[in-house]
Amino acid sequence: MAIKSIHILNVMVFQRQWHKNNGDCKEGEWKAGDSLSQEFQLGFGDGINVLIGENGVGKTTILKMIYAATQWSFEKTNPEKTKRLSDFFSNNLKDSRVLKNANHEEDYCYYKVSDGTHVFEYSLSHDGNFNYDNWIGLDIPSIFIPTTEMLSHAKGFLAMNQKYNMPFDGTQVDIIVNASLPETREIPDSCMNILDEISNVIDGTVILDEDTFYVLKKDGRRIDFSLEAEGLRKLGLLWKLIRNGLLEKGSVLLWDEPEANLNPELYPLVANILLELQKNGVQIFIATHSYNFAKYLEIRRSKKEQVMFHNLYKGTEELSEAIDKSLGINGEDKGEAEVYGGSAYKMEDLRPNHIMMADDRLLDEVYDM
Repeated sequence: MAIKSIHILNVMVFQRQWHKNNGDCKEGEWKAGDSLSQEFQLGFGDGINVLIGENGVGKTTILKMIYAATQWSFEKTNPEKTKRLSDFFSNNLKDSRVLKNANHEEDYCYYKVSDGTHVFEYSLSHDGNFNYDNWIGLDIPSIFIPTTEMLSHAKGFLAMNQKYNMPFDGTQVDIIVNASLPETREIPDSCMNILDEISNVIDGTVILDEDTFYVLKKDGRRIDFSLEAEGLRKLGLLWKLIRNGLLEKGSVLLWDEPEANLNPELYPLVANILLELQKNGVQIFIATHSYNFAKYLEIRRSKKEQVMFHNLYKGTEELSEAIDKSLGINGEDKGEAEVYGGSAYKMEDLRPNHIMMADDRLLDEVYDM
């Protein structure tokens, strides 16, 4: 079961959403007659969905919202973890309503996730769920890999987290829980190939012994996970999740900045692994700042529908003023620049594409030397 769309209104950086009538999303070209919905929305592909954009446009927020929705899809779940949306963002937030957009605290705030048939809605205005009976029982398995590497902190972590107010959000706790699960007995042949590839890079396999993760090297040495290079730890985590049977057909993988602390020479390997997982029926969402990593996914896909790109960006002051004028919004009703979004199967079709712009600026400096 794939996640098909997300709709967000007045949550954190998200306010309203602008749509060009022709489907193209280009900065500064909005005019009267183009459609403007009262919520931010993106439609997703069944394969790999790549979220790009500058800092502060909500890429991680979208990943966490989707993850929270999938976690709420189970009949039996952890009530402490899924009691509030805020748990997935911070362990210190006592009320999900603090996630409201600062300019629209008095307005209705919500986000919705849909599989095309069922809709999960979390209302920040009411600090609770809607359509819960419609959504619960779908049992959508999902894994969220946060940017922060967590397995090196595993020893005693889960016990301490139950007793004390640890400075980690729900996604960071969950990844340790998932990596600590028992290994599955049978692994599909396609996944075995992925495990072999990762094993060759990390020179071994990942084991858990007395609450501590190790890399068991091919020569028999056991290396504490914290002593490995962080990029290799990231691959080791992926190995463990696959070995535990958590990334199989019908599951959803959400990975925040897979390229972080990773040697660029390993970008093709990770891209190939994600493409192979997608072929095996895993729907994937990643947020990235790396043009090279995103481009590897594009050029190595077997068909364009396998990878879809989603561009998040802040509108210019001129664009916001044009929309406000058309809607008759002025004075105190004006807010800060909104976040807009557009989707395409080719990165070059997204405008403005900030990671491409940064790459172009670097090339310009090289040519000017």
